[in-house]
Amino acid sequence: MGPLENRHVGTLVEDLYEDLDLWYPTIRLREAGAAVTLLGTGRSDYRGKHGLPATADVSVDDIRAETLDALVIPGGYAPDHLRRHAGVLALVREMDRQQKPVAFICHAGWVPISAGIVRGRRVTSFHSIRDDLENAGARWEDSPVVVDGHLISSRHPGDLPVFCRTLIAELSGVA
Repeated sequence: MGPLENRHVGTLVEDLYEDLDLWYPTIRLREAGAAVTLLGTGRSDYRGKHGLPATADVSVDDIRAETLDALVIPGGYAPDHLRRHAGVLALVREMDRQQKPVAFICHAGWVPISAGIVRGRRVTSFHSIRDDLENAGARWEDSPVVVDGHLISSRHPGDLPVFCRTLIAELSGVA
């Protein structure tokens, strides 16, 4: 039993995800009692930037935001592919509309940009996509974690401990 028992978190997966950005939150959330479902874009098997495999539990096209309590978007090169998938963008928009946590790290900010949900919001990311976020209307900050309502963002894998603590706190209602 943990503080996130009966919570369901979806984590997006696509080839070339940043291995730590996918697996560290997945493990921490499961340790806290959450059910974590890996959401693929059509295939079942994916590989991280550093070679770790991941198997999607379900296609993003077959899940509804109503069944999730939060969504995690890992970084790496995967977000550039995820942002091209209509089902991914629809899920991100719907999670935002329902004001459920959307947590993204590193280059994953590209997905909320393409979903059109960052305008006027405070976020952080890997420094190289700062311009992309600002051009989409976000207010970028250089902080280990930024929480703006239900959006949770971090800069890079070095921020994963605070990213996960913040996400767990938000989901458990102790934030």
